[in-house]
Amino acid sequence: MAEKNIVSDVDDDTSAISNIIIENNRVVGFHYRLCEVDSKGGKGKWFEDSKNKGLLYYLHGYHNVVIGLERALEGKKIGDRVEITLKPGDAYGERDPAAVLRVPLKKLQMAYGMKRPKIGGLVRVRSSEGWRNGIVLKPGKFTADVDFNHPLSGRVLHYEVEVELIREASEEEIAQGRPLIANSAVRNEQH
Repeated sequence: MAEKNIVSDVDDDTSAISNIIIENNRVVGFHYRLCEVDSKGGKGKWFEDSKNKGLLYYLHGYHNVVIGLERALEGKKIGDRVEITLKPGDAYGERDPAAVLRVPLKKLQMAYGMKRPKIGGLVRVRSSEGWRNGIVLKPGKFTADVDFNHPLSGRVLHYEVEVELIREASEEEIAQGRPLIANSAVRNEQH
């Protein structure tokens, strides 16, 4: 794959590249699939798959991905595959009933094309900590009940991951706490 050509700054030493492991201050790129696991342990349909969308990048040690997945990838190498089932506490957290709020309609910013809130519609609200995204549970005449929990909170999730890229992070990436690579740019490199 083309991505493996940009794995490291090591000059043409494929043995050195293959020995690089995932650890703090490394940028990691991987493909993944994600599904929900039911209460009996059965896996549902895959609802996210990165294969045709490009790699997902994160800076290891900075919690750019869910903590359980980051822990599972520690020490892995390019080409390693990981399958892991995560409980809510290691993924997007438990659902918080206090995160369901009644919000005046005038405070809601609705998704493009939405004039009135609808059940399941996406909205956002400006808070003292910045913008918060939510899902409308119950629209009313003057207010709407909005769930500000992450949509995957409270769920047991199963990931299948394949590591495709590992490289040292730049000083700028470490300072910002995230990789400085755009998915669209990488997709263009692959073609």
